[in-house]
Formats: sequence, C-alpha cells, structure tokens
Amino acid sequence: MTVMTVTDNALHAALAPPSSRIRLVVSDMDGTLLTPEKQVTHHTLAAVQALKDAGIPLCLVSSRPPSGIEMYFDVLGLHTPYGALNGGTILNADRTVRSQLALDPGAVQDTLDMLKVHNLDAWLFRGHEWLVDNPTGAYVEMERKTLRMDPHIVSSFAGSTSGIGKITGSTADYDAVARQEAEIGMLLEGRASVARSSQWFLDITPLDANKGNALRELAAFYGIDPSEVACIGDMDNDIPMFKVAGLSIAMGQASDSVAAQAHFTTAANTDEGWSKAIETFVLPRAVALNAQPASTPAAGSGGSTGH
Repeated sequence: MTVMTVTDNALHAALAPPSSRIRLVVSDMDGTLLTPEKQVTHHTLAAVQALKDAGIPLCLVSSRPPSGIEMYFDVLGLHTPYGALNGGTILNADRTVRSQLALDPGAVQDTLDMLKVHNLDAWLFRGHEWLVDNPTGAYVEMERKTLRMDPHIVSSFAGSTSGIGKITGSTADYDAVARQEAEIGMLLEGRASVARSSQWFLDITPLDANKGNALRELAAFYGIDPSEVACIGDMDNDIPMFKVAGLSIAMGQASDSVAAQAHFTTAANTDEGWSKAIETFVLPRAVALNAQPASTPAAGSGGSTGH
C-alpha cells in the first residue's frame, strides 16, 4: 500500500473514537471474511466460535444475492439475519424477507445506457434471479462459480427494469470501472447508490440500499445502538457502514482511501486478517448480548445466542 494522502490522513484524524463496547459484528464477505479462493479458514471458524462464546452475534452484509450468502451458513454455523445486494434486501435467519428495496426503472435504464456506451457488461439482480445479456462476458464464469448459480440469459433487458435490487457493471478495465463509479454516481445522484464492490465490479443499488443502512437495521433488530456495532470490510461499498459503526476495521489490502475511513486496519484476507481483527479489536471490547432483540427473531434466528 502507498502512503495515505493528506486528505486520507485528515479523514482518519476526524473519526470519532472507537467504541469500547461491542455487542454485534457486521461483516462483508468477499475480500474480508473469505480468502481470495472464496474459502473460510480454520482460523476464521475459530474466531466465529469465539464470538458465539462471547455472546456476540455475527451478521453478514454483502453485494451478493441472497443465495450467495446463504451458501456459507452451514460451514459458519450462522443463524442470524443478513443483508444481500449491498443491504438493499434484509432477510431473516429463516431466509424470509424482512425488507426489500428496488431501483426506479428510469434509473435502471439510465444505468444500462451508460454501461453500454462505456463497454461494461451489465448484470441485473432481482430477488434470487441473476439476469445476463452477454454470457461470454469477462466475469460471468467466475461469478457463476462464486455464487454457485447459473445466470438467466436474456437477449435484451427490455421489459426487465422493474423490481431490480442491484445492477452490476463489470469489465477487466479497472480504470473504466473507477471512471464509471464517478460518472454514473453523478448521473444518478439522489436516485441510487453507486460504489465499487471490487476493482472489476461497479454496483448500482437503490439510494437507501447501502451497508450503512443495513447495519442500522440489523442493530435495531437486536435492540442496540450502531455505536455498539463493529464492522469489517475492504471496499468502497463498505464505507457507509464504517461511517455509522462504533468500531470500523479495514482489511489490509484495502485502498488507502477506504482504510482512512476505518478506525483500524487488520492484515489482508491472504493473511488471516478477519480472524486477527476479531481477536485484536473486537473480543477485547465484547459485551454479551443478553437482552432480547427489539423484534421477535424468526424461527431459528438464535435470538441473543449470537449463532
């Protein structure tokens, strides 16, 4: 990593002090909880168990669709609510929907037009459905393996602009992704949230569909204040939750502009960064969540046990 800029240092210096009392952990998945090979390590599993033993629930919030998150529940032993599509869809532990946001069809069409002009492949996500009009796109096969699901191939997105929870623009030209983050962000200002979830993915979600609002909703589920929540992430789309959590931790491979907005930086996801973050920054601040959640958990959610 390069040295932080003056602006990055100023952002970091302006952060409120980290909370000394943590009762909930909200974590990103890709680049954070998972290795680059999309695996969960033994050290990570041990850290998840340590959170359970401390009475601290772990909730996942990801740009993935619901099924891409649920596929890890068994290995992690999780029975907690979670946020899909950058937090635009919040689901109970039993996989029923708690809340769901959709993009305005006009914003969908404007985004599709911009992506086409600038040669980025467009993917549409609606519920558990993944729509693709270019099955040979650079990252379709990789995403199919990552999500363990097949896309629905369409000849055109015409007639598919309603009920869309997320649009992903993708290309191997990382600079183009960064440029479109700025350009589409300006085009859709006040209408949608626009942020990169990786160097090759640009996510466009409903305006209130961001990980910060997802963290607030998950905290409210457990009847706690966001100041008692720790969050861990690595990309631009994790910054909204960094801004509202009482304790924010960036992964070691995060860009300087992302790390500047977190209280602490842990090791990279190639070097057990997630488990080290839990052990070093979270567990010393852990306060068991013994009170009942503000709303009755769905069956199997584990309530205050933190599973």
